[in-house]
Amino acid sequence: MKKIGFLSFGHWTPSPGSATRSAADTLLQSIDLAVAAEELGADGAYVRVHHFARQLASPFPLLAAMGAKTSRIELGTGVIDMRYENPLYMAEDAGAADLISGGRLQLGISRGSPEQVIDGWRHFGYAPAEGESDSDMGRRHAQVFLEVIQGKGFARPSPRPMFPNPPGLLRLEPYSEGLRERIWWGSGSNATAVWAAQQGMNLQSSTLKDDETGEPFHVQQARQIRAYHEAWKEAGHARTPRVSVSRSIFPLLNDTDRAYFGRGKEADQVGFIDERTRAIFGRGYAAEPDALVEQLRADEAIAEADTLLLTIPNQLGVDYCAHVIEGVLKHVAPALGWR
Repeated sequence: MKKIGFLSFGHWTPSPGSATRSAADTLLQSIDLAVAAEELGADGAYVRVHHFARQLASPFPLLAAMGAKTSRIELGTGVIDMRYENPLYMAEDAGAADLISGGRLQLGISRGSPEQVIDGWRHFGYAPAEGESDSDMGRRHAQVFLEVIQGKGFARPSPRPMFPNPPGLLRLEPYSEGLRERIWWGSGSNATAVWAAQQGMNLQSSTLKDDETGEPFHVQQARQIRAYHEAWKEAGHARTPRVSVSRSIFPLLNDTDRAYFGRGKEADQVGFIDERTRAIFGRGYAAEPDALVEQLRADEAIAEADTLLLTIPNQLGVDYCAHVIEGVLKHVAPALGWR
C-alpha cells in the first residue's frame, strides 16, 4: 500500500497552448486540482516552490486555501528553500495553514534547487555567517524552524504587555500540535538523507540526485532510502518515518495521452547542476497500463517508499491533470498492490 499524490511545479506562461497563462491561473487551478484529486481518492496535493520564476513561490496562502476547500487530502511542498526563509515568520505561517487544514500539512523543506538568479537569498536579506556556505545557512534556518514549531516557550515576556500573558516564556503563535512530525527534508545525496534522519525529519527524494555510484537512478535512490532508514534506526527515534519519491508516470489511455507522451522509451540522464556536482535525473514512465505496471515493478526506489508523488503537467489544465491522476489510481496502482 502506498499514499499517492501529485506534485505540481506550478508553471505559467502566456503562450497560446498553456492553460495557465498567469499567476492567478496557476494559483486558482492548483486549488481546483487539490479538490479534484481528493474526489478521485488521491492522498496528497504537493506544490513546488521557486523564487524569481513564473512558478509557485509563496506556498502558505495557497496551502491555506487548499486546506479550506478540502477535508481529507494531505497538503505539502516539495520543497521550500530554507536559504530564503525567516524560520520564525515561516513557523507562524505554517502553524496557521496547518490549523486551517485541520493538521494535514506535510511540509518538504531543503537547501533548495538550482536558482534562477545569482545568490537569490541575498535579495531576501540573508547571507551565510562567517565560515558557512549557503547550504549550511539553509540547514541552520531549518534547525531553528524545527525548534520553534515544537511549541516550547523561548521569548521573555514584556513586563508591560498589551494583553495579559500566560506564565513563563512565550512561544510563537499559532502553534499547531503535531506539525513537527510532518516536516520532510528534500535530499539530493546519501549524506543529506542521513542528516535528515538524524534530525528526525521524513525524507523526500525527487527525480534528481547526486550521481554517487554511476548506477541507474532508481538503484541509487533505493540505496539512499535504505541509508536513511538505517540512520533513523541508529538515532533511536520512536515513531516510524515516511519516505516519498517523485515520478513522471503517464498511462497511455487515449489518443491525447499518446500525442502528449507516447514518444517512446525514456532513460535516465546525467548532467551537472553546478560546476562541481554531477547529477542523475530519473527517467519518466509513459506506456499502456500493462506495460507501465511491469516497468514500475522494476523500480527499486518506488518499492522502498511509502509515498509516491506524481509530477503533473500543470500547464495542460485541471481536467487533464486529473485524468492522469485517475489513470494511475485506477489502471496502475491496483495491479502493483498500491491500492
